[in-house]
Amino acid sequence: MKLIILAALILSAIFFFTRFHVVSQPATKHSRVEDQEPAKAEEPDTLISYRRYSEKARQLRSYIAKHPAYDAHTVFLVDMRIPSGNKRFFVYDLDSSRVLTSGLVAHGSGCETGIADSLVFGNVPESYRSSLGRYKIGYSYAGMFGKAYKLYGLDPTNSKAFDRLIVLHRYQCVPDEEQDFPICNSLGCPMVSENFFPVLEEYIEKAKKPLLLEIYY
Repeated sequence: MKLIILAALILSAIFFFTRFHVVSQPATKHSRVEDQEPAKAEEPDTLISYRRYSEKARQLRSYIAKHPAYDAHTVFLVDMRIPSGNKRFFVYDLDSSRVLTSGLVAHGSGCETGIADSLVFGNVPESYRSSLGRYKIGYSYAGMFGKAYKLYGLDPTNSKAFDRLIVLHRYQCVPDEEQDFPICNSLGCPMVSENFFPVLEEYIEKAKKPLLLEIYY
């Protein structure tokens, strides 16, 4: 008799636990869509990057409106907040308000702080640092890296760019595809891959007025 009563108590306890203490199971590939959390993988970084280059493009529109000597259709934007292993050089169409293409770009070795994703910038000769600010893309010349474009700093933060020989050029160590670790460094120049340079060259050469490049952080 005691065994029957004990069994009844155990069955009652099991029923109570399963009825009122259900443990949710992790979603599987067979779970219903509405039961799963929406994917949030890279959305925050993408949105932040979008907002940042959209705001820079808006500012450059205003700048060009006051300085009509520059091309009003296309600008180059470099977001140094993005890790160097990711595409952070944007060709932006001011007419359609969208990015036309993007690629990898190196920053100066003097920017490194030893802390991941933390950079410093400067305008001092021989510092090997990239300089923030707006640049006018000037004439091309044949240098040690082949064809390159002279850069003229338009802000106090990059006013010595021309004298420091900061130019837009290509170099073979810069890859075409994104990667999970930093790419090589330059001596302060915005340095792109062998294949991305001709893409930028086409936009520069077809423009009837000098293009603007802005490097920001």
